[in-house]
Amino acid sequence: MTTQEETAHPGAAPAGREPAASSDPPAGSRISAADEPATPPEGPAVSTASTPAAPSLVRIGMVVWLASELMFFSGLFAAYYFLRGADTQWPPEGVELGTSRAGLFTVLLVASSATVHLAGHRAEAGDERGTRRWTLVTIVLGAAFLVNQGLEYAALDFTATDHAYGSLYYLMTGFHGAHVLGGLFLLGALLAVATGRTSKAPLASTMSVAIFYWHFVDVVWVAMFATLYLVR
Repeated sequence: MTTQEETAHPGAAPAGREPAASSDPPAGSRISAADEPATPPEGPAVSTASTPAAPSLVRIGMVVWLASELMFFSGLFAAYYFLRGADTQWPPEGVELGTSRAGLFTVLLVASSATVHLAGHRAEAGDERGTRRWTLVTIVLGAAFLVNQGLEYAALDFTATDHAYGSLYYLMTGFHGAHVLGGLFLLGALLAVATGRTSKAPLASTMSVAIFYWHFVDVVWVAMFATLYLVR
């Protein structure tokens, strides 16, 4: 019976088995666009990575300006060492500097670099109160340094017109003192602007400009102290 049935229906599926499903659509049917698999659009791949933030123009301007100031102070140091090598007696006889006293206030000025760094750290954290506190400490230390410099001038027994050493001493320390005074005004102005109630200035980037400047002033003084008070 089975043989006869298979012979009578050669295209039929064997008994007990279902016909295999065909992946082809039935004849006369249509495939809609929604049923077709989506293909990615052609063209260059678009990167999803975030682009780096552009550098602050204010910071760039400060760095360029500090580079020009560095060349200015380098000229003063070069003139000092040139005259020191050309003169047989340097410093001249009778020149006495308060090395211990200047060293103490040098430590205070270097400490102000640490306090202004803490102010910048607090600014990055958005802590206006902490930024104000450490900036005020920096201003006090810088002001103490300037007061001592004025007292030293009053106690010296030579002037800028007595000899070449006196001219360079007052020129180097005077210009550095002017930079310290400018830094104090800068710190005070930026502190008032950045922490004002109506200010919309970004606190961290605003303070970073003053921090760059203050570190520069401190580094220059360390080299100047070593030159004028230690190497002589």
